[in-house]
Amino acid sequence: QVQLEESGGGLAQPGDSLSLSCVGSGRTVLSHAMGWFRQVPGRERQFLAAISWDGGKTLYEDSVKGRFTISKNDPRKTVYLQMNSLKPEDTAVYYCAAEPYSGLKQVTNITDRYNYWGQGTQVTVSS
Repeated sequence: QVQLEESGGGLAQPGDSLSLSCVGSGRTVLSHAMGWFRQVPGRERQFLAAISWDGGKTLYEDSVKGRFTISKNDPRKTVYLQMNSLKPEDTAVYYCAAEPYSGLKQVTNITDRYNYWGQGTQVTVSS
């Protein structure tokens, strides 16, 4: 059974940086495309970033491009989301997810393609 566990959320001030981590069970991170999403109450889950299973392709949502960076460390079975220049509108619950269908250097921003999800970690950006 695939398990994903996020960590690294918390309270930050505008302009601060946070780094989120997502540890996957077994070979999940090595064999799946991985994505980061976020959700605020009353709104749909929003795609943020994805990385192909081989690490050779990344994809970002326009509003976070240049501020957020997705990366992975296969030996640690971990995917990261480095978030810089945080804004109050970045406040949300952040989720990592695994997508098993994409091939070499392929990623997707289609939420329904992601079969496995973590429980989420809260990020609050406030002065």
